Amino acid sequence: MNIKSLISILIITICAISCSKSGRRKTRENNGPTSVRSEGALMEKHRTVVKMTKQNGVYEIPTEINGVPMHFIFDTGAGLISMSTAEAIFLYKQGKLTDADALGNADFMDANGNVSEGLIVNLREVKVGNKVLTDVKASIVPNLKAPLLFGQSALEQFGKVSIDYPNEQITFE
Repeated sequence: MNIKSLISILIITICAISCSKSGRRKTRENNGPTSVRSEGALMEKHRTVVKMTKQNGVYEIPTEINGVPMHFIFDTGAGLISMSTAEAIFLYKQGKLTDADALGNADFMDANGNVSEGLIVNLREVKVGNKVLTDVKASIVPNLKAPLLFGQSALEQFGKVSIDYPNEQITFE
């Protein structure tokens, strides 16, 4: 299955569902001396401190996927970065995800133990604060409302990740 096939299977459903509650949000620029965005990336020479936001009991971090700003749930239990079909279609329509990025199919188990087939894709660029990762594997799950998960396929590429819960900050080194 490639991205075009995935899109054609779900195109009728997509027309009926809006992506307004997805991980994409408007961002405000903050020109202060220590931060890049209002979401809070404090950049130093070898590390980035990112402001987490707590939404519905989980922490989200501002991330850019192939240049598109999104907010991902920080999920150390997820093996890969994961996104819904709706998000993948959005990226595809913007030209930020192409058929060449499709790597193949795989079976995935969700937190409830349900197994479903999804598509593995290559994300050419994943940016968190001032850290840019290239060629990161991600899964597209066949669910239009699946949350965006920032999983181990990206996290393991950092030397060190530490969380400051009282200050709602995460440091990537």
